[in-house]
Amino acid sequence: MSTSSIIPKPTTEYDLKLLRIFVSVVEHGGFAAAEAALGVTRSTISVHMSNLESRMNLKLCLRGRGGFSLTEDGQAVYRAVIDLFDSLNDFSLLVGTLGKELSGELVILCADQLDSAKQQKMAQVVAKIVEQYPNLHIVLDNDTLSNIEKALLKGKAHVGIFPGYQQIEGLNYQPLHSEPVFLCAGKAHPLFNKVDTQISEQDLAATPAIHPGIDIDTEGRNQLQKLNLCAKSYQFDTRKALVLSGKYIGYLPQSAIQQELNQGEIRIIQPNIQTYKFRLSLVSNKNPREINKVELLLNTFEAVFNI
Repeated sequence: MSTSSIIPKPTTEYDLKLLRIFVSVVEHGGFAAAEAALGVTRSTISVHMSNLESRMNLKLCLRGRGGFSLTEDGQAVYRAVIDLFDSLNDFSLLVGTLGKELSGELVILCADQLDSAKQQKMAQVVAKIVEQYPNLHIVLDNDTLSNIEKALLKGKAHVGIFPGYQQIEGLNYQPLHSEPVFLCAGKAHPLFNKVDTQISEQDLAATPAIHPGIDIDTEGRNQLQKLNLCAKSYQFDTRKALVLSGKYIGYLPQSAIQQELNQGEIRIIQPNIQTYKFRLSLVSNKNPREINKVELLLNTFEAVFNI
């Protein structure tokens, strides 16, 4: 009859201490590398790890000439401990929202670079929030669309700003901003010096073009299907670089290319025909952990962006 682990009984502070050491060892790749991070000697770490393995009655890691590695059980325990610590952090965040004064982080993630007009509005959003709740720590950053969706679903971000064309279960989408995008060519492109009436559908279909890299609405898809999509770029600044190369045409908003238009580096092709709407959404979790913070953001964005 095998001896069972004692960890499943009520977890003590000592158990949590051992688990934190275990996580540090794993994330640093071994006992020696974890010494500086933990501020204890390698022999002390070894004693703690032996105690943890004894308390769990499991072999968590292998160490020796072959280097440090996790056993199968060690990998499973590591994943479970990460989930445990995430839950503890979520608990702390929840408790932090129960008082009258909001504190802690307020996380806003954007999938798109903000042009000057949207930067001004975002500045107003931040100013209003900080004036009302000076103890909040604002986190305003860029990330990929898929990472923002995951962060919102896991409660790691409070709101996200990105195109809401492909909506997923569990998130709420509120229209925030829309503007037309136009088909553009750079100065070095063969179509740059052609007048619009001389540019045929066949010309456009034969010209290498840029896909925006995400699924978009029907209006946009109808425009893109006319083109020879040979490149991909989601961000407007990187897409603009492809257009400026003179090797591709692509859709860009006027706000992103106004300087290049003024300098004659980029032109718009058939603006009345080759255009569709680029729409940004303000996205939040339908059942957020920190509902007070999310509501604060939604109300502030609504007031500043007039939505």
